[in-house]
Amino acid sequence: MFNDSIGKRSKPVKNIVERGAVKKFALSIGDPHPIFIDEETGRQSRYGTNIAPPTFPRVFDFGTIESLNLPNKGLIHGEQVYRYNRPLKVGEEITCYTEVKDYYEKKGKQGEMGFLAFKNYGTDLNGEIVFTAEQLVILNETIRRMVMSK
Repeated sequence: MFNDSIGKRSKPVKNIVERGAVKKFALSIGDPHPIFIDEETGRQSRYGTNIAPPTFPRVFDFGTIESLNLPNKGLIHGEQVYRYNRPLKVGEEITCYTEVKDYYEKKGKQGEMGFLAFKNYGTDLNGEIVFTAEQLVILNETIRRMVMSK
């Protein structure tokens, strides 16, 4: 179903690790650690500034893979794993893109289910990878039928 999408990437999109967004995100996930929200703590840290919580890239724009026509509703978030080479620093620019890594199907109790694996990338201004995030999206039988009929 999506095997022809494996290996396709979105165009890179620039994102800013904005102080206000980091603070709102940290408070919304219930983690008001001073390294995320207190400027003085950030200045005195080994990073010289505040950093973002590890799951903060969830709010980034990773672009769109043009030929991948997924619905806006009904997808199931199966799993997400973040790997960092260093923390995201408040104020820095991160370029993000996503790639389709795999697609497979399994028979479930309620029909055939599709599993679409993505890998998201975030790079700094020097092109160095700051983080990657592997994500699994599940398409139940109803969503699969809807996508196939398009």
